[in-house]
Amino acid sequence: MEPELTNHRTDLTELSQAVEQIRASLGKIIVGQKETIDFLIAGLLADGHILLEGVPGVAKTLSAKLVAKSIDASFSRIQFTPDLMPSDVLGTSVFDPRSATFEYRKGPIFGHIILIDEINRAPAKTQSALFEVMEEKQVTVDGHTYAMEAPFMVLATQNPIEQEGTYRLPEAQLDRFLFKIEVKYPTLEEETTILLNQHQQNLGAEVKEVKPVLSIAQIKTCRAIIKALHVEPKLIEYVAKITHETRNNKSLYLGASPRASLAMINSAKAIAAMAGRDFVTPDDIIKVAAPVLAHRIMLTPDKEMEGLSTRDIVAQIIQKIEIPR
Repeated sequence: MEPELTNHRTDLTELSQAVEQIRASLGKIIVGQKETIDFLIAGLLADGHILLEGVPGVAKTLSAKLVAKSIDASFSRIQFTPDLMPSDVLGTSVFDPRSATFEYRKGPIFGHIILIDEINRAPAKTQSALFEVMEEKQVTVDGHTYAMEAPFMVLATQNPIEQEGTYRLPEAQLDRFLFKIEVKYPTLEEETTILLNQHQQNLGAEVKEVKPVLSIAQIKTCRAIIKALHVEPKLIEYVAKITHETRNNKSLYLGASPRASLAMINSAKAIAAMAGRDFVTPDDIIKVAAPVLAHRIMLTPDKEMEGLSTRDIVAQIIQKIEIPR
């Protein structure tokens, strides 16, 4: 389905070239994981945070670091641990004896691209410290508010298998992630290629060779272009129907919030732009539905015991609702 052609078309040449450059540079190091890389780029362009979930050793952290290296912006990494305090993330006020005043020293959360490794290892007190900065892009300490510089993006990783020393992320925090990407094991062919590459090449040197592709100014321009992309009213209604169905589905204990609807539209715009289109199609919405919704909804206990996943329910909802033509 394409909208009626108009005399004015959005020029996506620069954006498409940047996306291809990022894909190419990451593809030299990351074998497979094409969908993961695409969603990481889409999250950056849609101005959203991303949660990467997968077992150890599937290149979650490496993928996030390489995307960050592709951007000419500041990058910081925070390793979450059970003893991490909010001040270790946000910063703290330190008394200056010379001026007899307290001086605020910014924490590692202040930056453009923030990698939080093993985000579910920090306790609730530290998790709650992220609520304001992830949603409002600001930090309030001792009554003073400090705004984050754009672009600001949190890339977080977590391991779904190991439970010892971990804490379940609050639903309010999960809702602040645009995507939850499940990073899968490589196929046999991909793993063979990984082993050959590791055997024949110096991975550390190749990672260092990854050069910035997008500047901060270019990211802001790309985001403005994507925000202005065309979305037909019937597609907006389609997104609303999908979200509404999660709130009335008998298999779900918790449905998605309006924030999920906005996330689907914004991320579908980014996917469309990455494909070189200045309009959104139903396929774009279907592609982003599971990564946007799966972490925002909760199964009823009986469906959980049956072995169903939230992604299964999202797929059922997509099949149930008529696709607009």
